[in-house]
Amino acid sequence: MNHLALSMLFRDTGKFFGIIMGVMLASMVITQQGSIFVGIMARTTSAITDMGWHDIWVMDPKVSFIDDTKPLQATALSRVRGVEGVAFAAPLYKGILRARLDNGEFQNCVVMGLDDATLAGGPPEMIEGRLEDLRRADGVIVDQVGASTRLARRPATPGGRPVPLKVGDTMELNDKRGVVVGISRNTRPFQSQPIIYTTYGRATQFAPKERKQLTFIIVKANPGVSIDDLCRRIGTETGLAAYTQDQFRWKTIMHYIRNTGIPINFGIAVGLGLLIGTIITGFMFYSFTVDNLRYFGTLKAMGSSDGVLLRMILLQALTVGVIGFGLGTGAAAWFGNSMRGTPLAFFMTWQLLFVAGSATVIICILAAMLSMRKVMVLEPAIVFKG
Repeated sequence: MNHLALSMLFRDTGKFFGIIMGVMLASMVITQQGSIFVGIMARTTSAITDMGWHDIWVMDPKVSFIDDTKPLQATALSRVRGVEGVAFAAPLYKGILRARLDNGEFQNCVVMGLDDATLAGGPPEMIEGRLEDLRRADGVIVDQVGASTRLARRPATPGGRPVPLKVGDTMELNDKRGVVVGISRNTRPFQSQPIIYTTYGRATQFAPKERKQLTFIIVKANPGVSIDDLCRRIGTETGLAAYTQDQFRWKTIMHYIRNTGIPINFGIAVGLGLLIGTIITGFMFYSFTVDNLRYFGTLKAMGSSDGVLLRMILLQALTVGVIGFGLGTGAAAWFGNSMRGTPLAFFMTWQLLFVAGSATVIICILAAMLSMRKVMVLEPAIVFKG
């Protein structure tokens, strides 16, 4: 009976491909839009994930996400270092400063000031130069994307391509001189601003003078110390907020989910894809079942039970579901791979594939249920009419 069900399905080529296209459309839209959404959310935490060596972020209790900087007093660093279980604590400056380009225009940049002694919190990967070169006079490290796009120099000839910054070039940050000593590879940030690394002392010189300039404190725990317990201990003894890497990452993501229209926009796109895919699949599958009623009636007349016929319909629905899901996710993966190297955020996870697969199963079940009623009320005598 399974072979007969599949033969019926594959024989009607037009409707078979129509059903496949409906399932494929739904799975492709869900996977593609979901991957873009996940990619955008991942970029909101790029500054956190790029600094993966330490255990804890310490900050002002009112900070709600990574870019919501509320500077601390300089004495906070000593208080954190005095907490039992802290192996290492380093200051971190994070702020937005203006870089002056050679054509006179200005570009806002994310400036990261690293601990002068240890350079803790540096870029994840160096393409040119070394992290230690930041100790040179006026040294800065620029991320590769920023160096080749927004901070690039004017073309040598009219209509030519911009010239990327390279090691040895100079730049102005808030009217102060900086010398490029390295190029780093970073995760693209959410706001697509260039990322510049320098020492903490130099970053506070670049930045406008304020009473408080310590943005974050990054902490490494002693071996064997519970990270969660140390976070609570830091909070109790210093009055500051302390989060693990994952906690701070999810705090940032949830801020964007709650306070921006990004989830709603992508949710509407995914919902429309699911609705359209369900309508197309349901209509085509129902039409396919109606066209084959005489075969189901013949099987009923030969003694086949409703259960057998329903299993045949489910097999047909699941078959087109598997094929459509594979084609849809494959098309979404191809799209994401073809957009590598572009500003588009695209990050496909196994959880997203699971969601898309579950949605495909729901579409197939709904399409099958629409056809099942027609088969269950079918009278075998229909075979002998006409």
